[in-house]
Amino acid sequence: MQYRILGHTGVRVSSLALGAMNFGRIGGTSQEEVTAMVDAALDGGINLVDTADMYSDGESEELVGKAIAGRRDDVVLATKAGMPMGEERNHRGGSRRWLVTELDNSLRRLGVDHVDLYQLHRWDPETGDEETLSALTDLRRAGKIRYFGSSTFPAYRIVQAQWAAREHHLGRYVTEQPSYSILQRGVETHVLPVTEQYGLGVLVWSPLASGWLSGAVREGREVTTNRAKFMPQRFDTTIPANRARLDAVERLAVLADGAGLTMIQLALGFVTAHPAVTSALIGPRTQEHLRTQLAAADTVLPADVLDEIDRIVAPGVDLAAHEKLDTPPSLLDPSRRRRAA
Repeated sequence: MQYRILGHTGVRVSSLALGAMNFGRIGGTSQEEVTAMVDAALDGGINLVDTADMYSDGESEELVGKAIAGRRDDVVLATKAGMPMGEERNHRGGSRRWLVTELDNSLRRLGVDHVDLYQLHRWDPETGDEETLSALTDLRRAGKIRYFGSSTFPAYRIVQAQWAAREHHLGRYVTEQPSYSILQRGVETHVLPVTEQYGLGVLVWSPLASGWLSGAVREGREVTTNRAKFMPQRFDTTIPANRARLDAVERLAVLADGAGLTMIQLALGFVTAHPAVTSALIGPRTQEHLRTQLAAADTVLPADVLDEIDRIVAPGVDLAAHEKLDTPPSLLDPSRRRRAA
């Protein structure tokens, strides 16, 4: 396992981190299974565990909290807030009212008195940066969080938040958590250069592209990934973007085989090779998933393999741009692009 400094924090974290989205109802995992996976991950050198309040409506946090009991000091513990938690209109977003309340809920579910990294799950366009950063700064001063970060922010919002922190003399985001894989390289254009400019740690999610790069999705095979049960449209190869992904996967499989690598080693070795990336979040659902992903911990791709990946999927290109979750509201809402009559 490789270890890297998380931004400018001085905290050393593993180059693979354990993501807990599949823990609980979403992945159908029990406490016994989660505890076994967490123990195996920590024994394998992983020291960063990342969850969120919304994962299985808080169940993931509860399972993680019980799994790390007795090993809390071995874990850099991260969670997130901001996505809707139920139907109540104020149980979401980046307001002080919600973040203060929901952090207490997360601490209760996790069974801890603080988290090491508290992340805003998505940028909240209805809440000003000063409001959110002020609340997070106060929570840090209260000792309930050690650091705070952002997740899936567009590059311009990362810059704006850094400016707001300086302008209002507040704490700043020290990490960003974007989606990044061989098949989704758009963040290379603006997001990753911006995180490097500001010295942010980067924890990338979905490095296996929702299972496309796990080796389970191949031409002529039935798709068996758990994600396909919930989002079948993402694996429907009659859709042009998915056809392009499958074509790329077939070429990548040949490349991996020629280099003596598994698809998982190729995929994780690719994202951790980027100088802006601190850790890649793996999200195993089973012990076997974890075993095959831990096998990529020390993978270092040679330059010729990285060059061939660039020929298969060009730098900065998203093969499924419609799935991106950081599209600005100005592109999603037509009224923002048209003058009133």
